[in-house]
Formats: sequence, structure tokens, C-alpha cells
Amino acid sequence: MLTGYERGVMRVFVAGATGAIGTRLVSQLIEHGHEVIGTYRSPGNAERVRALGAEPVALDLLDAPAVHKAIVEARPDAIIHQATALTGVRFGRSLDRSFAATNRLRTEGTDALLAAAREAGVRRFVAQSFASYRYAREGGQVKTEDDRLDPDPPAMARETNAAMRYLDDAVTNAGGIALRYGGFYGAASDPLARLVRKRWYPVIGDGEGVTSWIHLDDAAAATVLALEHDGAGIYNIVDDEPAPTREWLPVLADALGAKPPRHVPAWFIRLLAGEDMVLGATQSRGASNAKARRELGWTLRYPSWRQGFASAYRQREPARAAA
Repeated sequence: MLTGYERGVMRVFVAGATGAIGTRLVSQLIEHGHEVIGTYRSPGNAERVRALGAEPVALDLLDAPAVHKAIVEARPDAIIHQATALTGVRFGRSLDRSFAATNRLRTEGTDALLAAAREAGVRRFVAQSFASYRYAREGGQVKTEDDRLDPDPPAMARETNAAMRYLDDAVTNAGGIALRYGGFYGAASDPLARLVRKRWYPVIGDGEGVTSWIHLDDAAAATVLALEHDGAGIYNIVDDEPAPTREWLPVLADALGAKPPRHVPAWFIRLLAGEDMVLGATQSRGASNAKARRELGWTLRYPSWRQGFASAYRQREPARAAA
């Protein structure tokens, strides 16, 4: 389905062009000479897409006939699926509740885009997936794309894990590429940064749970390279330094000008938020980017969250102080 690509300028259809990564991706695609059609949902975002240099298209990915019509009319050479529904979402004890709308975009929305791509003869398809907290909590602390996913994810995240697995399989079976991003950072409005500033994000227990991070600019750069890569596959798009919470959280707090994070016993969080929260905080695994670096020729601007946090957040300190 997605073969026969000749390198050069492409018309790229970006679903989710106004999201945190979508806006950076559109800009980088245009810098590489590609033509971009960008979708949006919220009224008023058409001008935002146009200001990025892309052609705006209003689209609901859960409306399959509308998706088919948009793809046929756009006549793209490639589709990049970056659509989520996380703006304004309040994160609580249940990840599945917070991600319910996004999970539909990763299943029904992916199906609609793939079907339209197949019927329109689109030869390239790249989609957003996720790496952190998905790998089996066993063995080494850093996992490759060949390592197995968690066969028994926390109850609060089972639907979310199933939706991401569905996307991975559907996209790669169709000949496309699924990018398992690390935790995003670098957005102007970052929910995690707000929690850390208020000291509402503690180190739980021994803080041994490992996280893999990725700056949004580096994630967008990897996505552009994936678009130009032949063959189906899954890639971890993360930085060079997976790290336990006890290491990265104090550095993030310092970059934000916040007080050091609190340390909370695991038993207390278990009583307050349940066993699932403790498992994620103390047993999660990180991810290796070796495959993406090797096969995509990807070079990171921020090889570690250590430089990335400082660059992303310290430059905003004066504006924060004035707020």
C-alpha cells in the first residue's frame, strides 16, 4: 500500500496540526520543502494553521465519510496522524477516563485515515504512538522496540494501552510507521510543569520508575525523517537518557525555579490513589532510541532532558515571575 515513494517534495496531510507536536511538525515539514494540509477541530484554528504556512482543513477524524472526502480532495502523498483530544483534560486516578476521547482517535480515527489512504492511493503513513510506561515491568530498565509490552497493564490504563497497541498493529500492518514517543516537554502550556511548580508531583517511594523524555522539537524532527524512510516499522522516539523519577524530577523543579519535590512513601500513595499509581511510579521502564538513530539518521538537539529542561523552561522564568 505504502510503497513506490520517490524522494522529493510531498503533499503531507497532518491530522492534528494544532497540537503541541503538530504545530512544530508543520513548521519543520515546510522548512524541508513539503506542502502541508493541516487539520483542526476548534473554531478559529484555521488561521492558526494558515499562519504556520499550511492549508487548513476542518475535520473530525471520527467522521469516516468526512475523512475520506478530505483525503480524496487533498490528494496527499503522505499522511501523519498526530491527533489527540488532550487539550483541557484534567488528569486524575483513571488514565482511561482522561484518554477516552484520544483512545477513540487512536482506534476509530486511525481506521478512518488508513481506509481513506488505501482508497486514495496514499503511499506514506506515520502515526503517533507512545513508549513510556508501556513496556513489561521485567528485566532491564531500558527497552527496545523488540521487547514485549506489559501483558498486564495497570487497571486504570488498560483501555489506553489497548488503544496504543491497536494503533501500532494497524499502522504497521498497513505498511506504515508508528512512532513511540517519550514523554513530551517544551510546550508553552505544560500540565506537568504546573504540578511541579506547586510541589504536587512527588517522588513516590524509592523513585525508581524510569521515564523516557523527548523535547517536542526533537520529536518533530524524527517524524520528518520517518516520513522519508522506506518500509514499515515501530520506533522509540526518546532521548539518550532514560532516568528514574528521583533523578529527573529535582532537575525539572530546578529548571522551573520551583522548590525541590516532596518525597512520599509508597504506602501513602497506595492508600490515596491505589496500587496502580505506585507500580507506575516505581517499576516503569524506559526506552532505547538506538533503532531510530541508526535507521532514520536522527540526531537530537537535546540528547538529554538535562539540557532540554533548562532550555525549555528557564528561558520563561522572567515571564513567569511577572505573572
